[in-house]
Amino acid sequence: MEDDVRAFLIRIMQSISVGLVWLLLNMTIGIYYGYAFFEGRANLGNVIYYVAFIVSLVLLIRYLKKKWKGWNEINY
Repeated sequence: MEDDVRAFLIRIMQSISVGLVWLLLNMTIGIYYGYAFFEGRANLGNVIYYVAFIVSLVLLIRYLKKKWKGWNEINY
């Protein structure tokens, strides 16, 4: 397999893996522990969960943009 193709496939798999870990972590904390749902009104746990969710989403998007910025360069 050529180095360019190998690097591209590795980058794809790393991006998918990071996205899935982020998604599973947020789903577990939000749904399993119940912080994604409001019971009557928002409490401190809900606010912390949603702030952390938004901040981690921004960091994930920033990471993916940085990772794919120079996609044609070979750097694993």
